[in-house]
Amino acid sequence: MLIKSFKYAIKGIKLAIREERNFRIMLMTFFVVVWLGLYFKLEKVDWMMIFITSGIVLVAELINTTIENMMDMISPEYDIMIERIKDLSAGAVLVTAIFSVIVGFIVFVPYL
Repeated sequence: MLIKSFKYAIKGIKLAIREERNFRIMLMTFFVVVWLGLYFKLEKVDWMMIFITSGIVLVAELINTTIENMMDMISPEYDIMIERIKDLSAGAVLVTAIFSVIVGFIVFVPYL
């Protein structure tokens, strides 16, 4: 049963990579940040901040995508409440992304 759960989870991640442009952008940004971290030889605490923050952003995007897909399934036609739900969900991703940029500055500025 545990193996099946992992297969479904990996299937979901592959789906997000294949179909969600914003997830791909965030994933590519993460890889650039990792490359920069290797280049600057970040300390362990800096790596932890980068991985925790990046993980939160990627999870937020997956949750946002899930919410948007559920709302589209529930009501394919326009609905003001569905719009609000989707906007709030997207706002959550934006907040995590903004804070990740702040963390990025805090981590990388001392190395420059």
